[in-house]
Amino acid sequence: MSRIKIPRKSTAIDMTAMCDVAFLLLTFFILTAKLRQEDPLQVDTPAATTKVLFPDIDVATLTVGKGKIFFGVEGTDVRQELLDAMGKKYNQTFTPDEKKKFSTIPSFGVPMAQLKQFINLREEDRKKFTQPGIPVDTTNTSELFNWIHEARVADATLRNKSLRIAIKGDSKQEYPEVKKVIDILQKQAINKFSLITSLKDSK
Repeated sequence: MSRIKIPRKSTAIDMTAMCDVAFLLLTFFILTAKLRQEDPLQVDTPAATTKVLFPDIDVATLTVGKGKIFFGVEGTDVRQELLDAMGKKYNQTFTPDEKKKFSTIPSFGVPMAQLKQFINLREEDRKKFTQPGIPVDTTNTSELFNWIHEARVADATLRNKSLRIAIKGDSKQEYPEVKKVIDILQKQAINKFSLITSLKDSK
């Protein structure tokens, strides 16, 4: 008796929908990715075994190294508000174009007297510019003190959040330089801050 042959069905799968989803995800990740900004001051951070994710918003970073201090705050709107407040404090007027340029600068280390010149440099010239660091005077109210204070006010005004402070120090930096920054934070009753480190192998 002969066997009944069951007709074979095609095993082809339509992958059109899968390709559409893949391209949509790829487009989403490309458009939402945050480009890593080059640090104006290269520091060798100390190693640690604890890993905590660094926030993308409501954070200010103080970079300490080579006897210089750099300051940066996240958020283009916060930077513009901050520059406006610092301009009023130091009797300097910034144009809307200068405020827009400043809002794209993630971190800087120049005194207020040179800030206008620094902002108006072309991006490639800004990278070559030797930044002397933000002045720190421990006896009187320093420029760094004012940058931190006005950044906290700007973040609280625009977002109703408490600005988080992070210190990124060079592992070879002498402690007294870092202590100057901590003293300025304590003058503003900031006793809680983060230290940025590189991840050390736990083995």
